[in-house]
Amino acid sequence: MNRRSFVKNAGFGFGALPLLKKDWLTQFMQDNPYKMKMLRNDVGIFTEKGGTIAYYLSKKNIAVVDAEFPEQSKHLIDALQKDPGKPFEILINTHHHGDHTSGNISFKGIVDHVAAHYNSMLNQQRVAKEQNKENEQLYPNITYGDTWEYKKMKEPIHTYYFGPAHTNGDSIIFFPHANIAHVGDLVFNRRWAFIDRTAGASVKNWILVLEKIQQQFDNDTLFVFGHAFDPEKVTGNKADVKAMQDYLTNLLAFVNSQIKAGKTRDEIMKATSIPGVTEWQGDGIDRGLQAAYDEAVQDVI
Repeated sequence: MNRRSFVKNAGFGFGALPLLKKDWLTQFMQDNPYKMKMLRNDVGIFTEKGGTIAYYLSKKNIAVVDAEFPEQSKHLIDALQKDPGKPFEILINTHHHGDHTSGNISFKGIVDHVAAHYNSMLNQQRVAKEQNKENEQLYPNITYGDTWEYKKMKEPIHTYYFGPAHTNGDSIIFFPHANIAHVGDLVFNRRWAFIDRTAGASVKNWILVLEKIQQQFDNDTLFVFGHAFDPEKVTGNKADVKAMQDYLTNLLAFVNSQIKAGKTRDEIMKATSIPGVTEWQGDGIDRGLQAAYDEAVQDVI
């Protein structure tokens, strides 16, 4: 993609950014092959490789949600520190997966706090030890449970944990003034989801978690998703959250019906579609089928 097409397609919305901020961000976008987009009230998103990053730019400091991989997080840091050298106040991880936390290491020595749900920290430590990558981690120095609030910035940051879903440590990061909720991988927007049963995932409870999200937030809430089939649709509304819930509901119902019909695991895994699911695309339908099958069999035992 040439520079002109990239800038045109980047969808860069500046909102209430001051003129100076517009100038450096516009130049940065013209020079670099990744996307930054302001959403509302000085909250924006960064996408390159991995789970979507959100950031909040106050007049004094910066908050970041998720970190993708080391190379990508360095790109983000370089971009945000041009305005003009603001300190990083806090980095929050929605959950432990490497495409959301591997980039934490780039913030070592430059961010005051790293926060995550307690289970997310345990998962990150476990996986790093299993992969012999403990020296490549920046672990949370703040952990929380069901709810938590960080009040040291102009925009307070709230977190919510509604139980096992994509993993057993997924939290929603909410910017109340902007009315923006980063839900991490609780929503794969129109893309077949990864369900990490090695980290306590539950399809059945994920459906309930998505219901709680719809109850917790209002119709004007803008949601940031961890992933999307269309990279331009990593943000959305409550209808997208409901669509994700419907997909998982249909997935679980289909697998349960196949088991009751006497189908074997191998037969179920050959499915190329799920009844009632028409919008989900891409590779990985088998990941959901496998996880739903394992969960259903475990429930029977």
